[in-house]
Amino acid sequence: MADLSINLAGIKSPNPFWLASAPPTNSGYQVQRAFEAGWGGAVWKTLGDPILNVSSRFAAVSFNGQRVAGFNNIELITDRPLEVNLKEIYETKKRFPNHAIIASLMVEPQQDKWHEIVKRVEAVGVDGLELNFGCPHGMAERGMGAASGQVPELVEKQTYWAKEVATTPVIVKLTPNITDITATAEAAVHGGADSISMINTINSLAGVDIDTWETIPHVAGKGAHGGYCGPAVKPIALHMVGECARNPHINVPISGIGGISSWRDTVEFMLMGATGVQVCTAAMHHGFRIVEDMIEGLDFYLEEKGLSSVMDLVGKSVPKYSDWGDLDLNYSVVAKINNDVCINCNKCHIACEDTSHQCIDMLKDASGMSYLKVREEDCVGCNLCSIVCPVEGAINMVQMQNGLPPMTWNERQGALGALANSVRP
Repeated sequence: MADLSINLAGIKSPNPFWLASAPPTNSGYQVQRAFEAGWGGAVWKTLGDPILNVSSRFAAVSFNGQRVAGFNNIELITDRPLEVNLKEIYETKKRFPNHAIIASLMVEPQQDKWHEIVKRVEAVGVDGLELNFGCPHGMAERGMGAASGQVPELVEKQTYWAKEVATTPVIVKLTPNITDITATAEAAVHGGADSISMINTINSLAGVDIDTWETIPHVAGKGAHGGYCGPAVKPIALHMVGECARNPHINVPISGIGGISSWRDTVEFMLMGATGVQVCTAAMHHGFRIVEDMIEGLDFYLEEKGLSSVMDLVGKSVPKYSDWGDLDLNYSVVAKINNDVCINCNKCHIACEDTSHQCIDMLKDASGMSYLKVREEDCVGCNLCSIVCPVEGAINMVQMQNGLPPMTWNERQGALGALANSVRP
Protein backbone atom coordinates (compact mmCIF):
# COMPACT_ATOMS: atom_id res chain seq x y z
CA MET A 1 0.00 0.00 0.00
CA ALA A 2 1.28 3.48 -0.85
CA ASP A 3 1.94 6.00 1.89
CA LEU A 4 -1.25 8.07 2.09
CA SER A 5 -0.12 10.18 5.05
CA ILE A 6 0.26 13.94 4.63
CA ASN A 7 1.95 16.77 6.46
CA LEU A 8 0.19 20.09 5.96
CA ALA A 9 2.23 22.88 7.53
CA GLY A 10 3.18 20.57 10.39
CA ILE A 11 -0.26 19.00 10.79
CA LYS A 12 0.04 15.26 10.19
CA SER A 13 -2.75 12.85 9.34
CA PRO A 14 -2.88 9.24 8.12
CA ASN A 15 -4.49 10.25 4.82
CA PRO A 16 -5.42 13.45 2.95
CA PHE A 17 -9.15 13.10 3.58
CA TRP A 18 -10.45 15.56 6.16
CA LEU A 19 -14.00 16.51 6.99
CA ALA A 20 -14.58 20.22 6.52
CA SER A 21 -15.93 22.48 9.22
CA ALA A 22 -19.67 21.91 8.77
CA PRO A 23 -22.62 19.93 10.18
CA PRO A 24 -20.71 16.59 9.98
CA THR A 25 -18.14 17.88 12.53
CA ASN A 26 -20.57 19.45 14.97
CA SER A 27 -19.89 17.07 17.87
CA GLY A 28 -17.43 14.61 19.32
CA TYR A 29 -19.82 11.77 18.56
CA GLN A 30 -19.75 12.61 14.85
CA VAL A 31 -16.01 13.21 14.57
CA GLN A 32 -15.25 9.97 16.41
CA ARG A 33 -17.58 8.07 14.07
CA ALA A 34 -15.78 9.65 11.14
CA PHE A 35 -12.35 8.63 12.43
CA GLU A 36 -13.61 5.09 12.97
CA ALA A 37 -14.74 5.06 9.33
CA GLY A 38 -11.28 6.08 8.15
CA TRP A 39 -11.17 9.87 7.79
CA GLY A 40 -7.69 11.21 8.43
CA GLY A 41 -8.72 14.48 10.01
CA ALA A 42 -11.58 16.80 10.83
CA VAL A 43 -12.02 20.55 11.07
CA TRP A 44 -14.38 21.05 14.00
CA LYS A 45 -17.50 23.05 13.22
CA THR A 46 -16.70 26.73 13.69
CA LEU A 47 -16.44 27.81 17.32
CA GLY A 48 -17.46 31.24 18.57
CA ASP A 49 -20.16 32.86 20.62
CA PRO A 50 -23.25 30.64 20.91
CA ILE A 51 -25.56 31.19 17.98
CA LEU A 52 -29.29 30.69 17.52
CA ASN A 53 -29.86 28.88 14.24
CA VAL A 54 -33.07 28.96 12.22
CA SER A 55 -35.24 25.98 11.37
CA SER A 56 -35.32 24.96 7.69
CA ARG A 57 -31.67 25.45 6.76
CA PHE A 58 -30.70 23.29 3.78
CA ALA A 59 -31.67 23.06 0.13
CA ALA A 60 -30.27 21.09 -2.77
CA VAL A 61 -30.09 21.55 -6.50
CA SER A 62 -30.63 18.38 -8.49
CA PHE A 63 -29.86 18.22 -12.20
CA ASN A 64 -30.82 15.76 -14.88
CA GLY A 65 -31.49 12.99 -12.41
CA GLN A 66 -28.46 13.61 -10.20
CA ARG A 67 -29.48 14.30 -6.65
CA VAL A 68 -27.59 17.02 -4.77
CA ALA A 69 -25.54 18.29 -7.69
CA GLY A 70 -25.35 21.46 -5.61
CA PHE A 71 -26.09 22.12 -1.95
CA ASN A 72 -27.17 25.33 -0.22
CA ASN A 73 -27.34 26.14 3.47
CA ILE A 74 -28.22 29.07 5.72
CA GLU A 75 -26.89 27.43 8.88
CA LEU A 76 -24.45 29.42 11.01
CA ILE A 77 -21.54 28.38 13.23
CA THR A 78 -21.97 25.99 16.17
CA ASP A 79 -24.95 26.64 18.38
CA ARG A 80 -23.40 24.58 21.18
CA PRO A 81 -21.59 26.27 24.09
CA LEU A 82 -17.83 26.62 23.69
CA GLU A 83 -17.19 24.68 26.91
CA VAL A 84 -19.08 21.66 25.58
CA ASN A 85 -17.18 21.70 22.30
CA LEU A 86 -13.82 22.02 24.06
CA LYS A 87 -14.59 19.06 26.32
CA GLU A 88 -15.51 16.91 23.32
CA ILE A 89 -12.45 18.01 21.34
CA TYR A 90 -10.25 16.97 24.27
CA GLU A 91 -11.96 13.58 24.56
CA THR A 92 -11.79 12.95 20.82
CA LYS A 93 -8.11 13.84 20.55
CA LYS A 94 -7.30 11.61 23.50
CA ARG A 95 -9.08 8.70 21.84
CA PHE A 96 -7.61 9.35 18.36
CA PRO A 97 -4.13 10.81 18.95
CA ASN A 98 -2.92 10.11 15.40
CA HIS A 99 -5.79 11.83 13.63
CA ALA A 100 -5.77 15.54 12.86
CA ILE A 101 -8.21 17.76 14.74
CA ILE A 102 -8.31 21.36 13.61
CA ALA A 103 -10.49 23.92 15.35
CA SER A 104 -12.34 26.35 13.11
CA LEU A 105 -12.63 29.74 14.79
CA MET A 106 -14.63 32.90 14.23
CA VAL A 107 -14.87 35.91 16.50
CA GLU A 108 -15.31 39.64 16.15
CA PRO A 109 -12.32 41.44 14.58
CA GLN A 110 -10.77 42.37 17.92
CA GLN A 111 -7.29 41.40 19.10
CA ASP A 112 -8.33 40.33 22.60
CA LYS A 113 -11.14 38.14 21.25
CA TRP A 114 -8.72 36.26 18.99
CA HIS A 115 -6.16 35.86 21.77
CA GLU A 116 -8.75 34.48 24.15
CA ILE A 117 -10.28 31.87 21.84
CA VAL A 118 -6.93 30.70 20.44
CA LYS A 119 -5.56 30.06 23.95
CA ARG A 120 -8.70 28.26 25.11
CA VAL A 121 -8.84 25.99 22.07
CA GLU A 122 -5.16 25.12 22.03
CA ALA A 123 -5.37 24.18 25.70
CA VAL A 124 -7.45 21.11 24.83
CA GLY A 125 -4.88 19.71 22.40
CA VAL A 126 -5.93 20.61 18.86
CA ASP A 127 -3.39 20.04 16.07
CA GLY A 128 -4.11 23.32 14.35
CA LEU A 129 -6.45 26.25 13.91
CA GLU A 130 -8.53 27.32 10.92
CA LEU A 131 -9.62 30.95 10.89
CA ASN A 132 -13.02 31.17 9.22
CA PHE A 133 -12.96 34.24 6.97
CA GLY A 134 -15.36 32.71 4.49
CA CYS A 135 -18.87 32.15 5.88
CA PRO A 136 -21.06 34.18 3.48
CA HIS A 137 -24.29 34.48 5.43
CA GLY A 138 -25.52 35.38 8.88
CA MET A 139 -22.11 35.99 10.41
CA ALA A 140 -21.06 38.28 7.56
CA GLU A 141 -23.89 40.65 8.43
CA ARG A 142 -22.26 40.96 11.86
CA GLY A 143 -18.84 41.89 10.48
CA MET A 144 -17.35 38.40 10.63
CA GLY A 145 -16.82 35.57 8.14
CA ALA A 146 -16.82 36.74 4.54
CA ALA A 147 -17.22 40.36 5.64
CA SER A 148 -13.68 40.11 7.02
CA GLY A 149 -12.52 37.73 4.31
CA GLN A 150 -13.30 40.22 1.55
CA VAL A 151 -10.97 42.84 2.99
CA PRO A 152 -7.28 41.95 2.67
CA GLU A 153 -6.28 44.32 5.46
CA LEU A 154 -8.67 42.59 7.90
CA VAL A 155 -7.47 39.16 6.82
CA GLU A 156 -3.86 40.12 7.45
CA LYS A 157 -4.57 41.85 10.75
CA GLN A 158 -6.69 39.06 12.24
CA THR A 159 -4.28 36.38 11.07
CA TYR A 160 -1.50 38.29 12.79
CA TRP A 161 -3.52 38.52 16.00
CA ALA A 162 -4.10 34.75 16.02
CA LYS A 163 -0.43 34.08 15.30
CA GLU A 164 0.64 36.32 18.18
CA VAL A 165 -0.45 33.66 20.67
CA ALA A 166 -0.87 30.48 18.60
CA THR A 167 1.50 27.59 19.20
CA THR A 168 -0.06 25.32 16.56
CA PRO A 169 -0.23 25.89 12.77
CA VAL A 170 -2.74 28.49 11.61
CA ILE A 171 -4.80 27.86 8.47
CA VAL A 172 -6.76 30.75 6.96
CA LYS A 173 -10.00 29.77 5.22
CA LEU A 174 -10.78 32.08 2.30
CA THR A 175 -14.05 33.23 0.77
CA PRO A 176 -14.64 32.79 -2.98
CA ASN A 177 -17.01 35.76 -2.93
CA ILE A 178 -14.31 38.12 -4.11
CA THR A 179 -12.89 39.29 -7.43
CA ASP A 180 -9.37 37.93 -6.89
CA ILE A 181 -8.78 35.34 -4.18
CA THR A 182 -5.02 35.72 -4.47
CA ALA A 183 -5.31 39.18 -2.91
CA THR A 184 -6.68 37.80 0.35
CA ALA A 185 -4.42 34.74 0.16
CA GLU A 186 -1.38 37.03 -0.01
CA ALA A 187 -2.77 39.02 2.90
CA ALA A 188 -3.07 35.85 4.96
CA VAL A 189 0.54 34.97 4.18
CA HIS A 190 1.66 38.48 5.15
CA GLY A 191 -0.19 38.00 8.44
CA GLY A 192 1.82 34.87 9.14
CA ALA A 193 -0.56 32.10 8.02
CA ASP A 194 1.05 28.67 7.92
CA SER A 195 -1.49 27.45 5.37
CA ILE A 196 -4.61 28.54 3.51
CA SER A 197 -7.79 26.59 2.79
CA MET A 198 -10.29 27.20 0.03
CA ILE A 199 -12.98 27.59 -0.94
CA ASN A 200 -15.70 28.41 1.51
CA THR A 201 -19.24 28.47 0.15
CA ILE A 202 -20.49 30.75 -2.61
CA ASN A 203 -23.34 33.26 -2.19
CA SER A 204 -26.46 31.62 -3.54
CA LEU A 205 -30.20 31.16 -3.55
CA ALA A 206 -31.12 27.54 -4.21
CA GLY A 207 -34.44 28.27 -5.86
CA VAL A 208 -37.96 29.61 -5.69
CA ASP A 209 -41.09 27.50 -5.33
CA ILE A 210 -43.17 28.53 -8.35
CA ASP A 211 -46.40 27.39 -6.66
CA THR A 212 -46.03 29.23 -3.35
CA TRP A 213 -43.53 31.86 -4.59
CA GLU A 214 -41.44 31.25 -1.49
CA THR A 215 -37.68 30.89 -1.53
CA ILE A 216 -36.04 27.49 -1.05
CA PRO A 217 -35.43 27.08 1.84
CA HIS A 218 -37.69 29.54 3.63
CA VAL A 219 -38.21 30.40 7.26
CA ALA A 220 -41.82 31.33 7.98
CA GLY A 221 -42.21 32.52 4.41
CA LYS A 222 -38.99 34.51 4.20
CA GLY A 223 -35.61 33.52 2.80
CA ALA A 224 -32.04 34.73 2.68
CA HIS A 225 -28.98 34.04 0.60
CA GLY A 226 -26.93 31.09 1.74
CA GLY A 227 -23.71 29.25 0.93
CA TYR A 228 -23.44 27.04 -2.16
CA CYS A 229 -21.26 23.94 -2.24
CA GLY A 230 -21.24 20.41 -3.62
CA PRO A 231 -20.10 18.98 -6.99
CA ALA A 232 -21.35 22.05 -8.89
CA VAL A 233 -18.71 24.31 -7.33
CA LYS A 234 -15.72 22.04 -7.97
CA PRO A 235 -14.49 23.86 -11.12
CA ILE A 236 -14.55 27.19 -9.28
CA ALA A 237 -12.66 25.78 -6.32
CA LEU A 238 -10.11 24.02 -8.52
CA HIS A 239 -9.41 27.27 -10.38
CA MET A 240 -8.89 29.23 -7.18
CA VAL A 241 -6.58 26.57 -5.73
CA GLY A 242 -4.56 26.65 -8.95
CA GLU A 243 -4.37 30.44 -8.97
CA CYS A 244 -2.94 30.48 -5.46
CA ALA A 245 -0.64 27.52 -6.02
CA ARG A 246 1.05 29.17 -9.01
CA ASN A 247 1.42 32.53 -7.28
CA PRO A 248 5.02 32.87 -6.01
CA HIS A 249 3.89 35.20 -3.22
CA ILE A 250 1.60 32.52 -1.74
CA ASN A 251 4.22 30.04 -0.66
CA VAL A 252 2.26 28.09 1.94
CA PRO A 253 0.49 24.72 1.73
CA ILE A 254 -3.13 24.64 0.56
CA SER A 255 -6.03 22.62 1.93
CA GLY A 256 -8.43 22.14 -0.98
CA ILE A 257 -12.19 22.41 -0.49
CA GLY A 258 -15.15 22.50 -2.87
CA GLY A 259 -17.18 19.74 -4.44
CA ILE A 260 -14.76 16.92 -3.64
CA SER A 261 -16.73 13.69 -3.81
CA SER A 262 -14.25 10.98 -4.81
CA TRP A 263 -10.61 9.98 -4.91
CA ARG A 264 -10.46 11.29 -8.48
CA ASP A 265 -11.48 14.76 -7.30
CA THR A 266 -8.82 14.49 -4.61
CA VAL A 267 -6.13 13.67 -7.16
CA GLU A 268 -7.15 16.68 -9.26
CA PHE A 269 -6.95 19.06 -6.30
CA MET A 270 -3.59 17.69 -5.20
CA LEU A 271 -2.17 17.89 -8.72
CA MET A 272 -3.33 21.51 -8.80
CA GLY A 273 -1.42 22.30 -5.61
CA ALA A 274 -3.45 21.12 -2.60
CA THR A 275 -1.59 19.13 0.07
CA GLY A 276 -4.84 17.65 1.34
CA VAL A 277 -8.59 18.04 0.90
CA GLN A 278 -11.67 18.72 2.98
CA VAL A 279 -15.04 17.13 2.26
CA CYS A 280 -18.53 18.10 3.39
CA THR A 281 -21.43 17.69 0.95
CA ALA A 282 -20.45 14.19 -0.21
CA ALA A 283 -20.36 12.98 3.40
CA MET A 284 -23.73 14.58 4.09
CA HIS A 285 -25.15 12.92 0.99
CA HIS A 286 -23.69 9.44 1.40
CA GLY A 287 -22.41 9.13 4.98
CA PHE A 288 -18.96 8.76 6.47
CA ARG A 289 -18.27 5.36 4.86
CA ILE A 290 -17.59 6.94 1.48
CA VAL A 291 -14.04 7.47 2.70
CA GLU A 292 -13.39 3.74 2.34
CA ASP A 293 -13.78 3.95 -1.44
CA MET A 294 -11.75 7.16 -1.48
CA ILE A 295 -8.84 5.54 0.34
CA GLU A 296 -8.96 2.37 -1.75
CA GLY A 297 -9.23 4.27 -5.04
CA LEU A 298 -6.39 6.66 -4.18
CA ASP A 299 -4.12 3.81 -3.13
CA PHE A 300 -4.80 1.89 -6.36
CA TYR A 301 -4.18 5.04 -8.42
CA LEU A 302 -0.82 5.68 -6.77
CA GLU A 303 0.19 2.06 -7.33
CA GLU A 304 -0.86 2.31 -10.98
CA LYS A 305 1.24 5.47 -11.39
CA GLY A 306 4.23 3.94 -9.62
CA LEU A 307 4.16 6.50 -6.81
CA SER A 308 5.11 5.53 -3.28
CA SER A 309 3.58 8.55 -1.52
CA VAL A 310 0.48 10.66 -2.05
CA MET A 311 2.64 13.74 -1.42
CA ASP A 312 4.29 13.01 -4.79
CA LEU A 313 1.11 14.32 -6.46
CA VAL A 314 1.16 17.78 -4.90
CA GLY A 315 1.50 20.55 -7.48
CA LYS A 316 2.50 18.40 -10.44
CA SER A 317 -0.04 20.11 -12.74
CA VAL A 318 0.62 23.65 -11.52
CA PRO A 319 3.31 24.39 -14.17
CA LYS A 320 0.74 23.47 -16.82
CA TYR A 321 -1.73 26.09 -15.53
CA SER A 322 -1.08 29.48 -17.08
CA ASP A 323 -2.69 32.58 -18.56
CA TRP A 324 -4.60 32.69 -21.85
CA GLY A 325 -1.90 34.86 -23.39
CA ASP A 326 0.63 32.06 -22.91
CA LEU A 327 -1.35 29.47 -24.90
CA ASP A 328 -0.09 28.30 -28.31
CA LEU A 329 -2.27 29.89 -31.01
CA ASN A 330 -0.87 27.48 -33.62
CA TYR A 331 -1.85 24.32 -31.75
CA SER A 332 -4.70 22.63 -33.63
CA VAL A 333 -7.13 19.78 -32.94
CA VAL A 334 -10.08 18.58 -34.99
CA ALA A 335 -12.95 16.21 -34.30
CA LYS A 336 -12.87 12.68 -35.68
CA ILE A 337 -16.07 10.63 -35.72
CA ASN A 338 -15.77 6.86 -35.31
CA ASN A 339 -18.72 5.62 -37.36
CA ASP A 340 -18.26 2.08 -36.04
CA VAL A 341 -19.21 3.38 -32.59
CA CYS A 342 -21.53 6.27 -33.53
CA ILE A 343 -25.24 5.57 -32.89
CA ASN A 344 -26.43 8.34 -35.24
CA CYS A 345 -28.26 10.27 -32.56
CA ASN A 346 -27.16 13.43 -34.43
CA LYS A 347 -26.61 15.42 -31.23
CA CYS A 348 -23.18 16.47 -32.47
CA HIS A 349 -24.59 17.66 -35.79
CA ILE A 350 -27.36 19.65 -34.11
CA ALA A 351 -24.98 21.24 -31.59
CA CYS A 352 -22.44 22.14 -34.27
CA GLU A 353 -25.03 23.35 -36.79
CA ASP A 354 -27.01 25.48 -34.35
CA THR A 355 -24.40 26.78 -31.93
CA SER A 356 -20.91 26.23 -33.27
CA HIS A 357 -19.18 26.15 -36.71
CA GLN A 358 -21.44 24.11 -39.01
CA CYS A 359 -18.72 21.60 -39.92
CA ILE A 360 -20.43 18.22 -39.33
CA ASP A 361 -22.22 16.93 -42.43
CA MET A 362 -24.99 14.32 -42.57
CA LEU A 363 -24.17 12.03 -45.51
CA LYS A 364 -25.28 8.70 -46.98
CA ASP A 365 -23.07 5.86 -48.10
CA ALA A 366 -23.56 3.76 -51.24
CA SER A 367 -26.15 1.59 -49.51
CA GLY A 368 -28.16 4.61 -48.41
CA MET A 369 -27.12 4.40 -44.76
CA SER A 370 -26.69 7.73 -42.99
CA TYR A 371 -23.41 8.71 -41.40
CA LEU A 372 -21.74 11.83 -40.02
CA LYS A 373 -18.48 13.32 -41.21
CA VAL A 374 -16.45 16.31 -39.99
CA ARG A 375 -15.14 18.79 -42.54
CA GLU A 376 -11.74 19.13 -40.96
CA GLU A 377 -10.83 22.30 -42.83
CA ASP A 378 -13.71 24.10 -41.09
CA CYS A 379 -13.37 22.50 -37.66
CA VAL A 380 -11.86 24.82 -35.04
CA GLY A 381 -11.44 22.15 -32.40
CA CYS A 382 -13.92 23.63 -29.93
CA ASN A 383 -14.71 20.18 -28.39
CA LEU A 384 -18.49 20.79 -28.31
CA CYS A 385 -19.38 17.72 -30.37
CA SER A 386 -17.34 15.41 -28.14
CA ILE A 387 -18.90 16.99 -25.05
CA VAL A 388 -22.53 16.44 -26.12
CA CYS A 389 -21.90 12.97 -27.60
CA PRO A 390 -23.51 10.31 -25.35
CA VAL A 391 -21.24 7.45 -26.50
CA GLU A 392 -17.70 7.05 -25.20
CA GLY A 393 -15.20 6.86 -28.04
CA ALA A 394 -17.57 7.93 -30.79
CA ILE A 395 -15.85 11.31 -31.21
CA ASN A 396 -12.18 11.97 -30.52
CA MET A 397 -10.28 15.23 -30.68
CA VAL A 398 -7.09 14.65 -32.66
CA GLN A 399 -4.08 16.94 -32.89
CA MET A 400 -3.25 18.12 -36.39
CA GLN A 401 0.30 18.71 -37.58
CA ASN A 402 0.19 22.02 -39.40
CA GLY A 403 3.93 22.64 -39.49
CA LEU A 404 3.61 26.00 -37.73
CA PRO A 405 5.95 26.88 -34.84
CA PRO A 406 4.41 27.62 -31.44
CA MET A 407 3.18 31.19 -31.13
CA THR A 408 1.41 32.71 -28.13
CA TRP A 409 -0.62 35.91 -28.06
CA ASN A 410 2.00 37.54 -25.87
CA GLU A 411 4.77 36.55 -28.28
CA ARG A 412 2.69 37.76 -31.23
CA GLN A 413 2.06 41.13 -29.63
CA GLY A 414 5.71 41.44 -28.70
CA ALA A 415 6.77 40.70 -32.27
CA LEU A 416 4.28 43.21 -33.67
CA GLY A 417 5.53 45.83 -31.23
CA ALA A 418 9.15 45.20 -32.20
CA LEU A 419 8.22 45.43 -35.89
CA ALA A 420 6.40 48.72 -35.34
CA ASN A 421 9.40 50.14 -33.52
CA SER A 422 11.77 49.05 -36.29
CA VAL A 423 9.86 50.90 -39.01
CA ARG A 424 9.08 53.98 -36.94
CA PRO A 425 10.99 57.03 -38.30
